[in-house]
Amino acid sequence: MTTVPFDFDLLTELTETSGVPGYEDRVRELVVRELEDSVDRVRTDAMGNVVGTLDGKRDYSVAVAAHMDEIGFMVRHITESEDGYGFVELDALGGWDARVLKAQRVTIHADDEDVPAVIGSPPPHTLDDDEREQPPAVEDVVLDPGLPYEDLAERVSPGDLVTMSQTTERVGETVTGKALDDRVCLCAMLEAARRLTDPQVTIHFCATAQEEIGLRGARALGIDIDPDLAIALDVTVANDIPGFDAGEHVTELGAGTAIKLKDSSVITNPKLNDRLQSLAEDEDIDHQLEILPSGGTDTAGFQRSSGAKPVGAISVPTRYLHTVTETAHVDDIAATIDLLEAFLETESGEYEYTL
Repeated sequence: MTTVPFDFDLLTELTETSGVPGYEDRVRELVVRELEDSVDRVRTDAMGNVVGTLDGKRDYSVAVAAHMDEIGFMVRHITESEDGYGFVELDALGGWDARVLKAQRVTIHADDEDVPAVIGSPPPHTLDDDEREQPPAVEDVVLDPGLPYEDLAERVSPGDLVTMSQTTERVGETVTGKALDDRVCLCAMLEAARRLTDPQVTIHFCATAQEEIGLRGARALGIDIDPDLAIALDVTVANDIPGFDAGEHVTELGAGTAIKLKDSSVITNPKLNDRLQSLAEDEDIDHQLEILPSGGTDTAGFQRSSGAKPVGAISVPTRYLHTVTETAHVDDIAATIDLLEAFLETESGEYEYTL
């Protein structure tokens, strides 16, 4: 097993910390802590975005964005069973595939404490044929905290938040855990901020809120900081596993960082893409091109709010997205950091991105 060429402890802390859309408080504290030693100033806003600014020699500004939020749930209702036990019904925050939720451990984040619970799954031999064939639905997910109804109702309330419980681990040449989307890119952004000391242009390192429910934080920041160029960091699909044809892979683990050409929300600036590819070739950074049929990132949030500015994206190829076993290759993570650092070190504000 190779040595991890980045701060694995920071990545573990970021991924195992909980923060659903609109309630990224715990993650935000980590980001502020890490940025304070790397930038000239750090601020937060009313949406919960974090912006760490590193002043350059020119007024030209670049926004780098990675989102803090992970998909999760909000407590909708607490119900009592016939034998007096309490169960929790949920409302989803972000896009869940109900097939991956059964038999998972979760944490309910109540006001004063974290309450553990499980998502139950009846034994298959107790179900009839129709029940076994019926596809699961997110709205049918129920939490079992193992508590009498009265005790549960005292500790948990509607509006409390729920996240999946999972540790972050090395598995072969990969890293796996929950919330790599998008904490692995937060880690990459923070690593790049540590390495930069004297940029030619002003750089805004943006940890955005509420990406999973509509790119909301990035859209607000596009107006507030009005960058001359924006580049987003996010994970992307890697379907390089049995059951998918080569044309469905999108990206492949171990083949390098991914330079996004398009997804369903954005077509990135071709000249910026060319520059990223040239930098990767010059610096001998493994890379691949990303053409994603569906899905979107903060790149689109900036493109739709910052005027006619060049936007681009660098992605970490990731298997099993929106599950608790999201998986990325350590070399691809390192390549993402290296490409971002190379881009920010060489951006002078003089490149011509107009088409």
